[in-house]
Amino acid sequence: MAIRFILTGYVNRLMNQAFYDKLEDGTFTGRIPQCKGVIAFGNSLRECDDGLRSTLEDWVLVGLQLGHHLPVIDKIDLNKRPTYEQVDTL
Repeated sequence: MAIRFILTGYVNRLMNQAFYDKLEDGTFTGRIPQCKGVIAFGNSLRECDDGLRSTLEDWVLVGLQLGHHLPVIDKIDLNKRPTYEQVDTL
């Protein structure tokens, strides 16, 4: 049985929607349009991709902590507030 982690799946799906450009100086930039402000630069495409993933992960965690609305991706909605049920004491 495979273990699924909701945040990993969310980040992976957003990374699949990333756009990359090669700049005139030979460096790269990457962005994720659904995530305002998530952008990264790197000397190589791999470095840019790693930086973009790190920036995205931080963006998601800060957004969750501050209660920002995050985009719903492939039916993964991180905006839902948890519900708590009464637990009887033993």
